[in-house]
Amino acid sequence: MAVREILCYPDPILKMVCKPVAELDQACDTLVQDLLDTMIESGHSVGVAAPQIGVSRRVVVVDVSNSKLGRENNHGQLVMINPEILEQSGQKIMREGCMSVPDYTGNVTRAEDILVQFLDRQGDLQVIRATGFEAVAIQHEMDHLDGLLFLDRVSSLKTDLFRRKKR
Repeated sequence: MAVREILCYPDPILKMVCKPVAELDQACDTLVQDLLDTMIESGHSVGVAAPQIGVSRRVVVVDVSNSKLGRENNHGQLVMINPEILEQSGQKIMREGCMSVPDYTGNVTRAEDILVQFLDRQGDLQVIRATGFEAVAIQHEMDHLDGLLFLDRVSSLKTDLFRRKKR
């Protein structure tokens, strides 16, 4: 379909709470394909959320299978519509980056193990347990659906936020 432009902070749509998807229609399928195309085209992204491409709907895509951190423990390419975390446990601090905050990375504490339910692209209810880097990536993308960026999760902007080296 289309590779879409990634909106960057402080674009106001990134701070909005997204509306649930009421119907899995052609518009939703097009949104899913645009998210997948945008994630894949970036070459380095492990997930994209709908508000990052300007759509305030509760849809994310995640795929950590090509990342060295998630290669050995993942569910492959996930399309998550109206995702909800049912359970979470443990804590893990990881350095996170975001295509919507391209100049910085930061240390963020997240649950190490999550049980999440969502509708897949076909509208089937899925419930999966994710751990490690995949769990972190899912939580990061789901934060976008509630208007949160990793900057909102960094404990200290003074000690846990880092300027990214130029690529």
